[in-house]
Amino acid sequence: MPKYAYRKQGHSVYYCKYHLVITTKYRKRILRWGLYTTLKYELIKFTRKHPEIAIEEVNHDKNHIHILISIPPKLSISEVVRLLKCNTGREIRKKFKFLDKIYFGSDGIWSEGYFVSTVGFDEAAIRKYIEGQRKEEEGQTALLFEF
Repeated sequence: MPKYAYRKQGHSVYYCKYHLVITTKYRKRILRWGLYTTLKYELIKFTRKHPEIAIEEVNHDKNHIHILISIPPKLSISEVVRLLKCNTGREIRKKFKFLDKIYFGSDGIWSEGYFVSTVGFDEAAIRKYIEGQRKEEEGQTALLFEF
């Protein structure tokens, strides 16, 4: 995809990208390889149900995920995050029954809050940061944002 790809919908042309970080409930370190692979599959299913939402990059650590996402201006970011958390959390809980022991008495796997920032000219830096998740040396990703 070109660096600045505009999207079209109905009577609008837009470039609305966000860097989204969602953490697991209680910061539990559950996003290991098998669960993360399933999560990526669920994100693909999510974008098929909602084709106007485009997930461009995704990566994780054991207790949070980073997503570079494009949404149309008619949708609010909070609405998209709610849909994303509900759909992925429900499907993951169905497939990984051990989560019922970790999250007994609650519905989801995601914390209530989230981090979001708009992406403009810093898209390349954010892409690099997301790609750099899970690097062995802890200080490497922090250096990506120094200008």
